[in-house]
Amino acid sequence: MDNRLKKITFRAAHRGMKEMDLLLGVFAERHLCSMSSEELDLFETLLSLPDPDLYAWITGMEEVPDRYRSVIMQRLQAFNLQTPDYSQHT
Repeated sequence: MDNRLKKITFRAAHRGMKEMDLLLGVFAERHLCSMSSEELDLFETLLSLPDPDLYAWITGMEEVPDRYRSVIMQRLQAFNLQTPDYSQHT
């Protein structure tokens, strides 16, 4: 794994909000290696956002703002629905 992927994986798994550490960390471990450079950029943009907002959008509690709608957000939402207990998958 190259340095960029290692840094993104670390950032995804060390957010501060336990639910987001698990959700984003497991997602990163499973999907980063298959992402294009553009998709990695989108994922990094999402990682810069506050946990409460991102969690609400991924879980469907709130509507995703237009500027953050992307294939990566769709994948995160689908991953959340398919993997309800992240701790069993690490």
